[in-house]
Parts: sequence; structure tokens; C-alpha cells
Amino acid sequence: MKLLADRLDRFIDRVGRVTGWCAFTLVCVMAFNVLLRYFFRTGSVAMQELEWHLMAPICLLGLSYALLHDGHVKVDIFYGRFPARVRKLIDAVSMLLVSIVVAILIYLSIPYVEQSYAIGEQSPDPGGLTHRWMLKAMLPLGFTLLLIQSVAALLNAVVALLDKDSAPAPPVAEGR
Repeated sequence: MKLLADRLDRFIDRVGRVTGWCAFTLVCVMAFNVLLRYFFRTGSVAMQELEWHLMAPICLLGLSYALLHDGHVKVDIFYGRFPARVRKLIDAVSMLLVSIVVAILIYLSIPYVEQSYAIGEQSPDPGGLTHRWMLKAMLPLGFTLLLIQSVAALLNAVVALLDKDSAPAPPVAEGR
């Protein structure tokens, strides 16, 4: 179980690092749009739409990376005060629940993407981007990556629960 969890973690870490380049690209596109607008008094609808088209992968593909690196929100005021065994149990149960909810979201988002693809959805604005289904495809893809990471976290939590010699889960740092 631990080996599988570690492999899944490494995969998500790589995806997260690649997703970081979307953030860099977004900054470049925004800077270019500002340059066009304020110095050349022109602009492009497609370039403006590209900004939010880049934001979707940053958010949706970055969810799993945030979960991997413990960048998600916990109720630290309570969690940090629980004994190590209770924290491990909370981690396992919460990851099981996250996995179930995310699996449902994947199931519900696929028809949404299929419909967008079937009708050839594109921007309603003149000069806007086409192939909007590709943007909407970020939903099931992002949720699938989140499912992979939540399963890896669940496996890690189960291993920690079963291993009586494992170090206790550290309390969450203050101020998060």
C-alpha cells in the first residue's frame, strides 16, 4: 500500500510542477494584455479569454498538488489538540469522504463536457476562443487527479493507522 501511495504522490507532484507553468504563462498573457491595452490602445478578446482559460487548469489541476503538500484547510484549532491516533483516524475518514465526493463529481462532470463537445461550444464573443469543451474537460481531469491524490492520502493514512510503531502525525502548524 505504501509503495502505491508513494508512486501516486510522485505522479501528482509532477503534475503540480507542470501546472505551475500555467501560472507563469498566465502572468505573461496578463502582462501582454496590459501592454496592449495601455500602451497601444488595443486588445484581443481571445487573449482576454485565454486568461481565464489558463486559470481553470491552475485551479483544477492544482487541487491535487495542494492536497499532496498539505495546502488545504483543516480546523487546526481542534485537529492539533487531538491525540495522534485520532488525527490519523480523522485523516483516513476525511480522505475516504473526499474520494467518494470527488468520484461523484467526476461522474457528473463528464456529461457536461460531452454536451459541450457535441454542440461545438465556443465563445459567444466575436474573436473569442473556440473549443470551449477543452476548458470544460479540465473538470473531470482535475477531479480525477484529486481522486488519485485522495486515494494516495487514504492509503498513507491507513498505513499509519495500522502501523503501531509509526511516528504520530504531527500537529498542524499554527497560523495556517
